[in-house]
Amino acid sequence: MKLIVGLGNPGSKYNFTRHNIGFLVLDFYFKLNNLNWDAKPHLGAIKGRKNDVLFIKPQEFYNETGSVVQRYMHYYKIPISNILIICDNFDLQFGLFRYRSSGAAGGNNGLKSIDQALSTNEYSRIRIGTRNDELRSKMSDIDFVLSRFTPEEKSKLPEILREISDKITEITSV
Repeated sequence: MKLIVGLGNPGSKYNFTRHNIGFLVLDFYFKLNNLNWDAKPHLGAIKGRKNDVLFIKPQEFYNETGSVVQRYMHYYKIPISNILIICDNFDLQFGLFRYRSSGAAGGNNGLKSIDQALSTNEYSRIRIGTRNDELRSKMSDIDFVLSRFTPEEKSKLPEILREISDKITEITSV
């Protein structure tokens, strides 16, 4: 079994914010694949499934998602090598994404929480660039990650989300 975790903050007020791009990716993937989320949260997350792959959107705040990932890992006996985290990266240019099989949190508090809960950083991750130098120069890091995408960025999201969905399909078919 594999576990794919989209990071974000629960609640509609965070929809289409930079920090919630992990949720956006999974929702887009589910739409493309005609999948449905379970009606009730389980172990602190909204979950869905495709064959032997569990997808979750933790319902803890972004910086505290480690405990939810840990619960799923233990409950479903998922090895660390079968975990993929999808998160934002405000230092990576908007629209670019990077897949790594392990690595440092690099200032991402969601990844720090997961590192701490799992006592390792040896899990896969896709970091999605949300960088916008013009906006970032006008606000703090916290305000930036909680800001909504600009109209221009929003128009590019479907193409970006499709590319990442293709990467998820590639990863889960191995």
